[in-house]
Amino acid sequence: MLSRVYSCAVVGLEGVIVEVEVDFSNGMAGVTIVGLPDIAVQESRERVQTAIKNAGLHFPRHRIVVNLAPAVVRKEGPAYDLPIALGVMILAGYLPHDVVDGTLVIGELSLDGLVRHTRGVLPMAAAARANGFKRMFVPEVDAPEAALIPDLEVIPVKSLAELYNHLAGRQTIEPYLPDNSPLEPLFIPTDFSEVKGQEHVKRALEVAAAGGHNVLMVGSPGAGKTLLARALPGILPEMSIEESLDVTRIYSVADQLPAGTPLIRHRPFRAPHHTISHAGLVGGGNIPKPGEISLAHRGVLFLDEFPEFGARVLEVMRQPMEDKIVTISRAKGSLTFSANFQLVAAMNPCPCGYFGDSLKPCTCAPVVVTKYQKRISGPLLDRIDIHIEVPRVDYEKLSSSRTSETSGSIRARVQAARNIQQVRFTNPQAVAARSSDIVCNADMRIAEIRKFCQLQDEGQSLMRAAMSQLNLSARAYHRILKLARTIADLAGSEDIQSSHLAESLQYRPKLMMV
Repeated sequence: MLSRVYSCAVVGLEGVIVEVEVDFSNGMAGVTIVGLPDIAVQESRERVQTAIKNAGLHFPRHRIVVNLAPAVVRKEGPAYDLPIALGVMILAGYLPHDVVDGTLVIGELSLDGLVRHTRGVLPMAAAARANGFKRMFVPEVDAPEAALIPDLEVIPVKSLAELYNHLAGRQTIEPYLPDNSPLEPLFIPTDFSEVKGQEHVKRALEVAAAGGHNVLMVGSPGAGKTLLARALPGILPEMSIEESLDVTRIYSVADQLPAGTPLIRHRPFRAPHHTISHAGLVGGGNIPKPGEISLAHRGVLFLDEFPEFGARVLEVMRQPMEDKIVTISRAKGSLTFSANFQLVAAMNPCPCGYFGDSLKPCTCAPVVVTKYQKRISGPLLDRIDIHIEVPRVDYEKLSSSRTSETSGSIRARVQAARNIQQVRFTNPQAVAARSSDIVCNADMRIAEIRKFCQLQDEGQSLMRAAMSQLNLSARAYHRILKLARTIADLAGSEDIQSSHLAESLQYRPKLMMV
């Protein structure tokens, strides 16, 4: 006797179909689970046995062997409780063998038979559709998330007893129907109109939003760096449905989807504390999980008190900032997570915070200031496109009743610039080796820079002088061109003018004179 029920595992950000085989044999009564299960899967023996009894059914007194195939894939978490329970119930004769054909089953069981939330439902549902499954049994609370995948019948399961009655034909569970009502407007927690003064910083953040560029803000405490960073997501373009699904998949795997929010529509804003570990930032663990840079995918990663982060923690960001992915290698294999984030960092110019301040004198020794500023390595600074000083705001601007430009009006200009870039990078004649992962100017590679960032004679002269005087690296040269291309897009200019290049050069890091 053998029964088969199909479930799913999550490896990285992708679902892998798991075949749950249940077999009865003579011998001492008990349940053995094989197929590389972790402790949570092993403990399902007690949960399944008790849940079946509390559902009003008799648990068979046989030697039961459960195999989770393929055996080379590590099985973790309690999502296999429900398929194991169904396999036992089929072999016990409570249900026919073909009752779950073409169906994927996931869910954790409580001792009273209720089906609990399971993480990673979205990639599991995507794997179900990709592998030809037409129906999926999921916990009732996770049904809205699974229903994001089209052409898949989602059955919300509240309890094991309810599912048994449904499969036995006694009581039908209606498929989950997604809510197609109009979406509410996105809520902007911090509007740019609330920020007094700092017009040049707002302009720099507008340029950063238009092209997806990284930003470093340097200024004394209380100047508004954190407030400006938190306002940045409000001027970023709204996410497309593909981007929303991409972000939601990461949050589903990390089990950080907000309650009642099956689809993440707003761009993520992650602000980890500077005491975060290496694994917490880039991801890791015995079974690797996404870190903060992956949770900030398609959104903003804000690192306040930038020099206070550990040197090793910061340096590991260099490769993800270039490649837009992070690869975590372990002895058992490697996993790749998406990490296409926009870095916004903020720092004080010195430990006391007032080096170069116009009113309050700095109390730090010159050697201390130099040592503090050198905590950020040159190669990491070279990967940041926009360096901007944030001065203190004077009393007249703080007390003024005059309202600043709203985030909505700024976002309209940013969206217009992004539309220009979308047309540019989706043009079949753009470049021979174009790639679908280029969505904004910051993503351009050498081939795209050579084609779309050509300078006129005046711009060539200005760039030649800048290269000589600022000792720019090749990476800095290309980043200046990409930034100038974004400034030109905001101005609606097809060519990069010398004024666009000059503004781009102003965003290079200034030499601190100690």
